[in-house]
Amino acid sequence: MRVLVTGATGFIGSAVVPELLAAGHTVVGLARSERAAETVTAAGAEPYAGHLEDLDGLRRAADAVDGVVHTAFIHDFATYTTSVQIDRRAIEAMGDALAGSGRPLVAASGTAGPALGRVVTEDDIAVPTTPGALRAPSEQSALALAERGVRASVVRLPPAVHGRGDHGLVPVLIDLAVRKGVAAYLDDGANRWPAVHRLDAARLFRLALEKAPAGARLHGVAEEGVPFRVLAQALGGGLGLPTASVAHAAAHDHFGWLGVLAGMDAPASSARTRALLDWHPERPGLLADLGEGHYFADPVPSGAGGA
Repeated sequence: MRVLVTGATGFIGSAVVPELLAAGHTVVGLARSERAAETVTAAGAEPYAGHLEDLDGLRRAADAVDGVVHTAFIHDFATYTTSVQIDRRAIEAMGDALAGSGRPLVAASGTAGPALGRVVTEDDIAVPTTPGALRAPSEQSALALAERGVRASVVRLPPAVHGRGDHGLVPVLIDLAVRKGVAAYLDDGANRWPAVHRLDAARLFRLALEKAPAGARLHGVAEEGVPFRVLAQALGGGLGLPTASVAHAAAHDHFGWLGVLAGMDAPASSARTRALLDWHPERPGLLADLGEGHYFADPVPSGAGGA
């Protein structure tokens, strides 16, 4: 299968590319710069010059392939709503090219969208009314393509997608702990974050591309919920810093924009995804990954790059 991968040089997309190549697929990687094109080529894929706001280019790229894996996203938390709008339009543009063909489109989404405070399953529908649910419109646009003859599915990823080279929320927490001199959690820290290793997530994207039914909501979750207090203790241990509780009322003062997410209780199950696609996470869990030391020995600037 000839596959277009958006975000091919990002944290997740750069793991999806070799996963697809190893399975015998040909990969076309969306590249927004000459440097990105060089990275795509070095990975064994074919670069395609373009970006998420080049809708005509995205349509042409999708029209020329057998399927799409969409992992790109503009991670600018200052203009997150705008990023979601750009993402939704990009999905719809690629969907236009795939409409009526039965070809697959797999889009990244998030597990935090459907509900908070209970274990979310694949049956839960994402609505943009809870923290972490701002990408719900993108998920809705992707799944709507199933009604237009696209084998569309979404892979919901947890807040903690981890692994070497991570530049997501875990490094943000590390940066914050270093600046504050303490690895903090809110109140008793019993709220839970689900987690998955990027290489396990990459395999799920490949399986979804190959055989997920149209309209499938999939959960790329290896660990249902790691207590935030335990995560903070692991960060403090790795950094040689104390761990302390912060009152929920002071969440914004300590965590800034991350305050809402730091207090989010968002456990998620992947039982149905595992049964449907025979997906079985095999890589180290979040705490074991932190225990390997690379998060602290080789820090990556938070926010550096796409998905």
